[in-house]
Parts: sequence; C-alpha cells; structure tokens
Amino acid sequence: MMLRKSLLASAVLAATLGLTGCGGSSDKKDPVTPPVTPTNQAPTAIALTVSSDFSEDMLGAVVGQLSATDDSTSGLVFTTNDVRFTITDGVLSLKENLALNFEDAATVDVELTVTDAGGLTFTDTLTINVVDLDAQNGVNVYEFASTFTDGSSVSYTGQIARHALSAEIKEYMSTVSSDVASYTPEQVSAQLNALWGDYAAISESNMTFLGDLTNFEQKTFADISGSGKELSGKVAGNDGSKMYKDWLAAGSFVGWTDFGTQAATPEGLIKHLLDLFVAQVAKVNSGEANKVVGTDVVIPVHITPEGLDLVQLVQKHTLGAVMFSQGTDDYLEEGLNSDNVQDGTKAYTKLAHQFDEGFGYFGASRNYLEYSDKEIAIKGGRDEFQGKNDINSNGTIDLGAEFVWGNSSNAAKRDLGAANPIDLTAEAMTHFIAGRKILADVVGTPLSDEQMTQLKAHAKAASLGWEKAIAATVIHYINDSIADLAVIKTGEFTADQFATYAKHWGEMKGFALNLQFSPYSPFAHSATAANADFVSLHTLFKDAPVLDASAVDAYAADLIQARDILQAAYNFDADTVADW
Repeated sequence: MMLRKSLLASAVLAATLGLTGCGGSSDKKDPVTPPVTPTNQAPTAIALTVSSDFSEDMLGAVVGQLSATDDSTSGLVFTTNDVRFTITDGVLSLKENLALNFEDAATVDVELTVTDAGGLTFTDTLTINVVDLDAQNGVNVYEFASTFTDGSSVSYTGQIARHALSAEIKEYMSTVSSDVASYTPEQVSAQLNALWGDYAAISESNMTFLGDLTNFEQKTFADISGSGKELSGKVAGNDGSKMYKDWLAAGSFVGWTDFGTQAATPEGLIKHLLDLFVAQVAKVNSGEANKVVGTDVVIPVHITPEGLDLVQLVQKHTLGAVMFSQGTDDYLEEGLNSDNVQDGTKAYTKLAHQFDEGFGYFGASRNYLEYSDKEIAIKGGRDEFQGKNDINSNGTIDLGAEFVWGNSSNAAKRDLGAANPIDLTAEAMTHFIAGRKILADVVGTPLSDEQMTQLKAHAKAASLGWEKAIAATVIHYINDSIADLAVIKTGEFTADQFATYAKHWGEMKGFALNLQFSPYSPFAHSATAANADFVSLHTLFKDAPVLDASAVDAYAADLIQARDILQAAYNFDADTVADW
C-alpha cells in the first residue's frame, strides 16, 4: 500500500497594540488578521459505496461505486493498474470478458488509486469477497426442465458419442504404436475404418480410453447413443446441409497440400493420415526400422520419418472438422432458424435441441462453472472434480452431463497459462447458458425479433470464446515448437526429444486447421481479407516440421510471425501470448 500524507500548515495570528498618552487623545486601530490559504489534503480512504461482495460467474460484473474520504467531494478520479478491472465514472467493473470464480479464489485484491483535483493521491488495496453462487439450473448450470415431459429438456447424446469415438481413435492408435508387433496392418485398417465410419460395427464395444469403467454410467458407445453416430457422417462436407461453405469444392479446404490418394477435403485428410498410419505399421512389421529421415534415430510407429505425429493430427483435425464445424456452423448458426415447437414427442423443442447439440460439441460438463480451471484441466484442486464430477451423487459419471471433453478442456488450460487474466471458460459457458435460458423461458412459442437477436448474439459470443480457446492453444504449441527447435538445431537429438517436437508440431498444425470451420470466425471466414492471413499462417507452419538444422532459425522466425498474426486477429495480450 502507498500512502502519501501532506504536511499540516499552521496559521500565525498577529495583533497590533495601540499606545495611550496621559490626558491626551488616542488613535486606536482594530487588529488585522491576515487571510489563511487553505492547504489541500490528500484523500485518506477508498471504499465501495454499495458492497464489496458480488457473485461469481458474471462476465463484466459491476463491483460497485467507488468513493474516497477527502477535503473536497468533487474532482476525484479513480484509477487502477489491475488489468482485470475497468473504472468508468467511479464505477469499478470487471473487464467485459472476465468473470470471477469462487472455485479459483474466494477473495480478490485490487489496488486502487484516487487522485484529487489538486493532484494529490492515495493508494489502497481493496479486498473483494467473491460470493459462491450455489449450483442453479439455468443460472450457472446448463440444465433446463422440460415442459413437455418429466425430467430434463437437454439432450445431445450424439455429440458425446462422437467425442468418445475421437478419443477411442487416439487411444487405439497409441496402443498400436506401443505394441505394433501385436497388430497386422489389415486389423489396424479395419478397426480405424470402423471407429471412423461404421458405428454399428463398434457400438457394442467397451470404450478403452477411459481405463477402468467401473465408475462410469456408460461402458459402450451404444450406452451413450444407439445408432448412426459415425464421425464420417458429420465431418465438414459430408453433412453439407447447413454449412457456410462447400467443403467438397476444390480449394475450399485449405491449410494442407498432400492428401496422398484421397480427396483434398476435410475427410480426405483424415483418411490420408490413417493411410499413413497403416503404412507405418506395415513397414515396421516387415522388419524396416522407423527412423527420422537422414538419421539413425528410431521413433515410434505413429510418427512418420518426416515428423508427422499421426495421433495428434488425426485427433486435433477431428476436433475442428467435426466438433467445431458442426457446433458452430451447423447448430449455432443456421440451426437457429428451427421452429421453437416440440420436436414430435420429445422433451425439447426443435430449436432448443439445435442449441443443445452445439453445446454438446463444445464438450463442457453441465456444471462446468462449478469447477476451477485447474480442475477442468486436471492439474489440481478437488479430487472429485478432476475433469469429471458426479453432479447427482449417484455414484457414477454420466459421460453426457458430468464429463469434460475436447476444446472445453483447452479453454481452462489457456486461462491457467495466461500472464494476464483471460477467462475463456466463462466467456463461452455463460453465453451458452444465457442463450439456452431464452429458449427455456419461451418454450413452444415463436421468439420475438428481440429474443432472436439476443439468442444469436449469445450463440456468436459462445462460438468466439470457443474459437479463442483453439487459437490460444495453437499459440501455446507454437511456443513449445520454438523451444523444441533449439534441440533440432544441434543435429543431435534423442528419440524422445524428436517425439516431443513432432507432438507439439502436430498439435499446433492440427488445431490451426480448426480455425476455418466457424462462420463466426474473425480470422478465417471465407472471401475476406482475413482468409489471406489464414493461408499465410499455414504457409508459415508448412506441412511438416522443419528438420534441417540450417533452416531452424528461419523457421523459428516464421513461427513467431505466425504467432503475431494470431495475436492481432484475436486481440490477445502480448505478455500472455509470449507465456502460453
């Protein structure tokens, strides 16, 4: 705390005495008091005139009106260097896209300075008590009761089934890579094709990516959703009914150039990467060592000699070409034109179901705001909130309501890694809840123009928060890849070091492909100047990591340029971008 005190001035009182003569007359004058110039006093206290307590989970929440103790009641100006807050006309508020989370911190300190009209200042630290908001459906929990049937009106089982399929593909490829001799190329090809495009063939299979299934409500894919939930059916281009872009048209899908024998489409890239993986298995099982090109360093089968981490590229591209594309471009954009009437005999309206399915692809648990960022990211906090939470205390985890999937997890990781506060978790989730509440409040009746405008604004804001989590994650892996290049430059690296570089590069490139799939994107929307930046980004990344030691410095400079492009596009804080 800094406290400036002004010196007290003392006033001097002077009196003039008159003289008296015997028998004579006198000339008497009244004493004159010189004027005292008031001395400005510095303010001595800062307070909130309303309350120092306010609720968590409120974006841009107003904290209260500031006041100060001073010898003048006018001309006081309040300021803060705390980047989480703004002050307008003496009103202290959070920044527009920030919320406080009791699960992260029960109190928050903010340093404030008041300056009076004479330029004197007083600085103090104010402690804000964050009120823990109880879990409330429709307020900070994505849950809404049905007006048509008993129970919930929220449903998005197909989206969760596809999250599970994507996770299973990653697990299966990793398992094969760790014990490749136990698998034939034909077995691997058949299983990957089934997981990608033949739901009936695998729907009754136990999910292996979860490990011990004892405490999970669903054990098989069919336990989540019965039939027809192939990833192939929902990849951008294969379900073109509501897409803002024809992803099957030549040149529509950008960011990758080599598709092998497959079409140059979002699904074509998936199939090409799976082809490469099967070829890797065949090569190693034929007795050929899988070595980094030009070296004797033997690497795992899921990494090509050129440094493509096929596990990471398949999973991250799927998160964009299926989850992000469907969620933003299908359900949260054109899907909002659906009628707000009951869907047959279902518990929901057609419009509410579209919104729910968009939310399902984001991947957050229903009580996502009740987690801390560390708990979402599985990096600390309460044991019962490590990426999953038994909301209804029935002893099992429901993968459709109580589990954190996909990009919703990355949002928390980036919040945690920010040098200056950012709140991507709240930015996305609060808008998802607020948008869905509009629909819950007017079930079965058409939305007014104002309500539809609000709904679309929430859908757009939620989509942007989601996209920013992806973009921030790309930056995170740019930074990791730049650090890895220091080892590559030496020309001497271990298999583990190379695998780390390939992993980071694959995540960087795979996530970066995601950014073209949202119609709301401020960065990669079609037919805009920003699209040129998207193409430039991938030109700078290239289609494989740079391995030539003599080219490392130039490539590191390219990656920094790519990072600068993303920082400008999403208006990210420079210190945070450097630290992610």
